[in-house]
Amino acid sequence: MPHPLLTLTLAILWLLLVNTVSAGHVVLGLLLGWLIPFATASLWPQSVCIRNVPMLLRYLAVVMYDIVVGSFRVARLILGRPSSLRPVFITVPLELTSDLAISLLANTISLTPGTVSALLSEDRRTLTVHSLDTGDAAAMVAEIKHRYEAPLKAIFESC
Repeated sequence: MPHPLLTLTLAILWLLLVNTVSAGHVVLGLLLGWLIPFATASLWPQSVCIRNVPMLLRYLAVVMYDIVVGSFRVARLILGRPSSLRPVFITVPLELTSDLAISLLANTISLTPGTVSALLSEDRRTLTVHSLDTGDAAAMVAEIKHRYEAPLKAIFESC
């Protein structure tokens, strides 16, 4: 199954990595751009259903904001008094059922500085999250569900 845009993107990334635009590298970039999608086709989801594009754009803005703000918050915590940190593992009950939505939630949590997804239960109903500094675990669970899970449910579930 050909992916012309992905092929072109991978070829351009290859040329940027090798920092040259010689004919050989252009051909090699195009070859890699064709082979990589072909070799990984079985790993791709069959189809992705996005129900709410404006919500997706808002979700991306929220995530970017949280990454920037979280970076400053973690820097302040680490440079301030690291001994006052309150690290904790919390369990987030999941309402998501789509593999893609669960994966995006786990990755979003890990991308946000100060938190990392640690374990998805075998029944895919709970996600264990490690937080660098949390005073109220219940409030953090509510924040994850409100800021991340609810939009993902609106974007990807019920297609």
